[in-house]
Formats: sequence, structure tokens, C-alpha cells
Amino acid sequence: MEEKELVELAKSGDRKALAKLVKDHEQTVYNFAFKICRDREKAENIMQETFLSMIKHLNQFDGNSKLSTWLYRIVSNHCLMQARKEKNRYFVSINEDNEDELYEDKYVADWSRIPHLDVENNELRKILDVAIDKLAPDYRVVFLLRDVEGLSTEETAKATDLSVPAVKSRLHRARAFLRKELNEALSQ
Repeated sequence: MEEKELVELAKSGDRKALAKLVKDHEQTVYNFAFKICRDREKAENIMQETFLSMIKHLNQFDGNSKLSTWLYRIVSNHCLMQARKEKNRYFVSINEDNEDELYEDKYVADWSRIPHLDVENNELRKILDVAIDKLAPDYRVVFLLRDVEGLSTEETAKATDLSVPAVKSRLHRARAFLRKELNEALSQ
């Protein structure tokens, strides 16, 4: 059965269709929540909140996009609300005041200097994880949706309720920040 049929059945109160939709998307929702929150317990809570929101508001889903795109938006919103509650956590601010720093030549990585045999993938992944963890949640969501989950810019805009230019701007800044962080970590 196709997703559109399942959605319509779920909207009409079919519990089996609703359970199938949850089952089909639970791993995606959890994985995305974990990538943003970096905490299993928080990701599980956000997954539950996301599906509760989905069940509560499924009648508002218009079907003009994939259900997963709509779910990414719900997950993103829950993650951002969670992050705003955690004011003590350190995030690097990417704003216009320090944006020029991100593009300085000293942060442009010379990837040819990295000998592939010397760099273990796990080490690089850890460095990247640390850098992603430093991104402010608003930027992390856009980066993860676009570059990790592979959504198009338009889908990312729908999922985040941002304009396409805003997505491009945040993605550009996030990539520049990550490039700077990776370059600093790899040059040590």
C-alpha cells in the first residue's frame, strides 16, 4: 500500500495504517533527532513527541510533500525547542559579526596535505561529530537535512519553514564553520 493511501486511512481513524506509518518512519525520525540532539534519551523523547504531534495533527498534512519532509519539520521544531530550553549549553554563534572570520584564507583547508593512509576514518568522523555538535541548532538542522539526509534545498526549506535563500545562507555558513573547525583540528 502506498504512503498516500496509508495517510488517508490514518486520517480516517485506521489504527493499523497509523501504526504502519509510525513503523515506517520511526528509524528515520530517531536517527535525525539523535543527529541533532546528540543524546539517545533526548532523541527517544523527541521521537515520541514527534509521533504524538503527527497523530494529533495528521489532518493538517496536505500531502503536497512527502510525509518524511513533514516529519523532518516536526522533529526539527521539537529539537530546536529542546535546544532553546538548554540555555547553559555552549553553541558557537554564527552571525554576521563573526561571519568574515569563517572565510579567512587561514581556514581554507588544503585537503591535498592530508595523507589518506594516515587519517583513520573513525578519527575524522569524531572530529566532524565534535564540530557538528558545536553548530547552533538552527544551523545544525539545515546542515543535517541538506548534507546528511540528502533533502533538496526546497525540501529543506519546507521542513524548516524557511525560505530557500535562508536555507542556502545557513547551509553556507554551517559548511564554512565546519570547514574551519576541521581545518583547525587537522592542523594540530
